[in-house]
Amino acid sequence: MAFTRLHSSTVLFSHLRTFSPLSQPHLVPFSSLSLSRLANRRTPVSASVVAMDQNPTEEIEAPTTTRRKWKPLCLYYTQGKCTMMEDGSHLEKFNHNLELDLGVDGFVLNKLRPQELDYLLVLDLEGKVEILEFPVVMIDTRNMKFVDSFHRFVRPTMMSEQKITQYIEGKYGKFGVDGVWHDTAIPFKDMLQEFEQWLAHHNLWEKVNGGPLNRAAFVTCGNWDLKTKVPDQCRVSKVKLPPYFMEWINLKDIFLNFYNRRATGMATMMRELQMPLFGSHHLGIDDAKNIVRVLQHMLSDGALMQITARRGSSESGDVKFTFKNRI
Repeated sequence: MAFTRLHSSTVLFSHLRTFSPLSQPHLVPFSSLSLSRLANRRTPVSASVVAMDQNPTEEIEAPTTTRRKWKPLCLYYTQGKCTMMEDGSHLEKFNHNLELDLGVDGFVLNKLRPQELDYLLVLDLEGKVEILEFPVVMIDTRNMKFVDSFHRFVRPTMMSEQKITQYIEGKYGKFGVDGVWHDTAIPFKDMLQEFEQWLAHHNLWEKVNGGPLNRAAFVTCGNWDLKTKVPDQCRVSKVKLPPYFMEWINLKDIFLNFYNRRATGMATMMRELQMPLFGSHHLGIDDAKNIVRVLQHMLSDGALMQITARRGSSESGDVKFTFKNRI
């Protein structure tokens, strides 16, 4: 399986910087989009805006054996807020199908093992002070295929508007997507409500029943996302830690114990597996997609995904880990 190597230093968002107000997709509130309407779409409500190099029509090697013309993915569409789905020129310019970046045709599946979990939800948060981005990409363990994704930009709770502007400019300005963040970001509480609707839509969790996810688990690149950051954000936002965040799979621990190779992060795992990085490192939705690609590679090699960390209770910070040999 061959790839064209793409260096993160060439990943630019020039198409966003050149948008005029008339050329940007108009916004509608997510609440006006019913779940049934979302379910009937031919493509899942997910995507990312990425511009690889200056030429949006440059041919690159997709993660399959075929070549295709690359298009940047609409970042408004990732959040259910693109209203230009009937605009032919918009559809020609932007991709609205995340599955194109996560194909499995190039993988050999004869080593694929039966898994205890049917679905894996790759989560990669962004934001050191407060959560700024919450991307989740869902795959089916039985065939490694992309199922759906959930992506929201998150507005900080305790910051002044001036501080938020500085924070977002420093974080997303270098990618050219700070304007999209300001257009679409919602409070953490609202994001959790929409995420729980998404989980229920896929029969992964029901609020009335509580408890962990149904035959599914979060996959993170490290323990920080669910061990530290989500509980911290829940305290800041004054919400109870949801029970579905009580256990997770740290992919770095699985990688270490399966390959007997130590990888300190996503980029290291990709280098070890000789996989190129697509998109822009530290843009959450792009990192989540790259982690999915590592996960697909590991599954095709015969790795078994199992829970690596469990929290004792929502009030307690104690976490028990599965592996003695861990990162």
